[in-house]
Amino acid sequence: MRLTTQTIIAAGLTLIAGGASAQTPVLTVYTYDSFTADWGPGPGIELAFEEICGCDLQFISAGDGAALLSRLRLEGARSEADIVLGLDTNLTAAAVEAGLMAEHGGDIVGLTLPVDWDDSHFVPFDWGYFAFVHRTDMEDVPNSFEALAASDAQIIIQDPRSSTPGLGLLMWVRHVYGDDAPAIWEGLADNIVTVTPGWSEAYGLFLDGEADMVLSYTTSPAYHLIAEEDDGYGAAAFEEGHYLQIEVGGILATADNPDLAQSFLDFMLSPAFQTILPTTNWMYPAALPTEDLPEGFETLTQPASALIYSATEAAAVRDAALATWQNALSQ
Repeated sequence: MRLTTQTIIAAGLTLIAGGASAQTPVLTVYTYDSFTADWGPGPGIELAFEEICGCDLQFISAGDGAALLSRLRLEGARSEADIVLGLDTNLTAAAVEAGLMAEHGGDIVGLTLPVDWDDSHFVPFDWGYFAFVHRTDMEDVPNSFEALAASDAQIIIQDPRSSTPGLGLLMWVRHVYGDDAPAIWEGLADNIVTVTPGWSEAYGLFLDGEADMVLSYTTSPAYHLIAEEDDGYGAAAFEEGHYLQIEVGGILATADNPDLAQSFLDFMLSPAFQTILPTTNWMYPAALPTEDLPEGFETLTQPASALIYSATEAAAVRDAALATWQNALSQ
């Protein structure tokens, strides 16, 4: 075969690209939108990990947390992801059952979660309690779901099919009320102004004055207090307790760089990763002592009790909880 100049150049570029790839491995992480935002933890974590890994860490945003699972299911073995970062314990069993995840090989030590952790597929990186955030000048702040349903308060929530907070709200109501959950949702239906695909959209509408309260976290007021020096936001304390979210990272079964992915999971529990989270993701780090949290976190609402389903329990009640919510809002 006669080699043209164009063929030789193309071959040379291929070799160069291959050499660069061999020298600088790429680690691809799927995560949610706010994690990769300029103000989120992604940029700082990328810099910190690349300083020690000799790699190119690439975050790819895929909507809100629950949308991550949908995307991974859709892509299957074709997925470019090595790691998924941002599922929670309401979704982890579904990810494992779908055959998407590999077991991690790291030692999980030094956790500061409010519950015990035992999961061979996922490593926690932060946690928080779901709550309805409001302005502190709001009068007659509801202290339970029943009080909220009986009030005139206008609220914004997230879609449980795409958002982990939205799904967490369903689990919260289900955990507290069980078979009486349909009545609670029927009572809340006229309080709901809108249902957004994800957390960022919902919180933005709340800040624009579109509702009295928004589904978020007990830690959200810390952002306003620390970053904006504004103490005008609070989280309503519900007497029945608050549902706990634990966010996790895991290695995909189809990961191209499983060893590098394991290094990243190990890095997640290091101070270099954990200290970035409180003032970027505005959550409690999974492996950072309380005394190391920034000033202002001590002022946050502390739930009367921590409510949570195990991963298998959440998987068992998820479809029924979703159906209850859809039926109530369609009437």
